[in-house]
Amino acid sequence: MATATKTIRQKLEYRDGISHYFETTQELFNRVAAFYFGVIEAHPAILSFPPTQALTKLEQLTHVTATNVNPVMPLLEVATNVPALFRRAAIHAALGQAHAFFTSLAKWRKQKEEWEAKLQRKQNRSPKDQTQRSPKFKLRPPVPPRHWNRSVTFYAGQYKELNEDFILLKLYNGQDWGWFKFGHSGRPLPQGEEWKMGSPQVVRKGKGKGKWDYRLHLPFLKSFSSPAKAEKQVLANPELKICAVDLNLEENLAVATILNSEGTPLVTRFIKGGREVNGFRKRLLGWIAINRSKTGLLKEGETDNIRLWQQIKDLDENTAHRVSRRIVEFANQNGATVIVFEHLSNLKPQKGKYSKRSNLKRAYWLKGKIFNYTKYKAWELALLCCRVSPYNTSRECAKCHAIPLVRYAEGQGQPREGYKVGAPLVYCPVCGMRGNADRNASIVIGQRFLARYQNLKEKPPTSLPAMVG
Repeated sequence: MATATKTIRQKLEYRDGISHYFETTQELFNRVAAFYFGVIEAHPAILSFPPTQALTKLEQLTHVTATNVNPVMPLLEVATNVPALFRRAAIHAALGQAHAFFTSLAKWRKQKEEWEAKLQRKQNRSPKDQTQRSPKFKLRPPVPPRHWNRSVTFYAGQYKELNEDFILLKLYNGQDWGWFKFGHSGRPLPQGEEWKMGSPQVVRKGKGKGKWDYRLHLPFLKSFSSPAKAEKQVLANPELKICAVDLNLEENLAVATILNSEGTPLVTRFIKGGREVNGFRKRLLGWIAINRSKTGLLKEGETDNIRLWQQIKDLDENTAHRVSRRIVEFANQNGATVIVFEHLSNLKPQKGKYSKRSNLKRAYWLKGKIFNYTKYKAWELALLCCRVSPYNTSRECAKCHAIPLVRYAEGQGQPREGYKVGAPLVYCPVCGMRGNADRNASIVIGQRFLARYQNLKEKPPTSLPAMVG
């Protein structure tokens, strides 16, 4: 079985008089979690137990009961009046942090041992090196968290009566606990029995003390049958369909093509808007460059042009979510079970003016965001995401696989020869294929994925059907 998770973020509605209850509750939560992290440091063997048993061991060491009157490290010395479910949520937060810390520490110790062993072997081979000063191991060890700023997790019993409009939360006001009703608004909650809700969190956002904004995060979990691995799907399913995606920087943000198991393209969708996105982002970066030229040096830690940078961030986030959603919907509607991208990880912008260079760099980042967002959205529908080498995908003919193609722009007085980067059309001088350059690249990407398991280039050439917008 496989699982998919997603978090629905809701805006909490509350009056000013009780907003500080969130802060006092979170402060207590982090104080208890930090205490239990210290207990785990004193008894690291606890981490070898499963989570349920580890929780029991920690409560035996810290919690006063009728049969456990004198625990080794009593929680009462740090905090009193802590509900059981609140305490257990803090324990699990401490266990998660402790597992991460001790894993990093073990990795650091292993690296140090390997470095020292390598240095020792080198000295044994060259006795002259023993008289020289040995270099030091410069990688610093991980340290325990100095400050705890975890969001409060509300287990069942710490919240109730959750519906589409409001929720009741049990909060600490500094002296006692009480139930408070909060409205919430945002995306609709998932419907259907397949989605199971986990423990909600209240997450603090904002600029600082007195200016906090609190959001309700509702996690949902869905279990489903694990999709078969890509290799098995290609070799065992003659009716397989894949969705090959070519990401771009020009007019088409993405071009997705559905191919069957033989590499024949069936239908293509163009996701446009690239010029608008790049143009707006470049204009914002230009304003930032102008403002910086007037400002001069900034103080250390001071952020400039906050509003403009936020606009750029929101633009890229919205574009990545919009494009990835359309790719997943297109693949699912056409029966594709695998979505294939190019492996674009080493793209670097050329030198030039700040706005142009920075705009190109963020356009490359946007490609990575689209892949990452597509990956988790596709997984909710049991679709796989894979990547192939990008080498010559734009220069190879999807029909006869000849290299290189002629890439040109029609109607601008340009000859149909050579290869112009970014030109919209392609022509193959070997087989005579003509078509859209981005569509041709998306087909090559899909065929390259299938070629991992099938020798597509030995199959007879396939014709390219008409394009679908």
